[in-house]
Amino acid sequence: MTNPAPEAARAQSAKRSRPPQRKIIRRAVDGVLLLDKPQGMSSNGALQAARRLLNAAKAGHTGTLDPMASGLLPLTFGEATKFSQMLLDADKTYEAVVQLGVETDSGDAEGKVLATHPVAIERAALEVVLERFRGEIEQVPPMYSALKRDGKALYEYARQGIEIEREARRVMIHALELLDFAGERFSIRVHCSKGTYIRSLAMDIGAALGCGAHLAGLRRTAIGAFQLAAAVSLECLEAAGEGGRDALLAPADALVADFPMLQLDAEAARGLLQGRVLALPGAVPGAKVRAYGPGGFLGLAQWQDDGRLAARRLIATGGLADDACA
Repeated sequence: MTNPAPEAARAQSAKRSRPPQRKIIRRAVDGVLLLDKPQGMSSNGALQAARRLLNAAKAGHTGTLDPMASGLLPLTFGEATKFSQMLLDADKTYEAVVQLGVETDSGDAEGKVLATHPVAIERAALEVVLERFRGEIEQVPPMYSALKRDGKALYEYARQGIEIEREARRVMIHALELLDFAGERFSIRVHCSKGTYIRSLAMDIGAALGCGAHLAGLRRTAIGAFQLAAAVSLECLEAAGEGGRDALLAPADALVADFPMLQLDAEAARGLLQGRVLALPGAVPGAKVRAYGPGGFLGLAQWQDDGRLAARRLIATGGLADDACA
């Protein structure tokens, strides 16, 4: 019988001989990074990679992008994380490749093939079908999605072979443009509302054509006012070096640029930061504004029904000019 005492002693000795792990000291970084996420990487994986390169203390994202998809993924750091939710409701634009004649269990190219069908579709017939999917449509979310049921994501049920009944949702397809057509495969540009599933759109188009389809490729090109053309890759972020990476960040107020700007004097800015409700001219009851003081961006505020201004979400780094802080 083996005496466990020597083994325990050796393990304890080895533990003592290991060099102590150096604690990583993160720094305060505030801003928004427009990342061109590569295909095959999860949104969280992309976020953590960018966070390591920036050595940022706090990071978040503004909504996820499927690992199989590439393209625009805005990441937030520091005080900008307070406004991450602003892009959740924003319209989005995608370029998608759809493969006709092949149905998969996940609705995309990574899934198991369930059925194949012959394809004899003309471009004109495809254009007619696409017209059905423009405007407000009803869409059933795919099983392979992050939607929760009883605290569990639908894709977890799907991986267990469990099909959950899903209710159709109304989404808006603002624009649906056929970019290329090659018989069994075509590409489209989709400008849509939040909550639209492009893989469901691909499957529904295939069903309408009578030959089935799946999503073969997906690239997000816009979220709200943010465009992919302004995004950088992880390789570019790394190549920028420690001294140049911060320059690639947009300021925190870029996420709230759609709200009207309200410039406050030092007294009003101080009052807002102290949580006071302010009686100011120019009130638009119910409207939100991005508030600025002499020192720059303060955060979001909202006009109350009584015409007074109240803080809604402020940043710690915003405030007063140095000479107005006394």
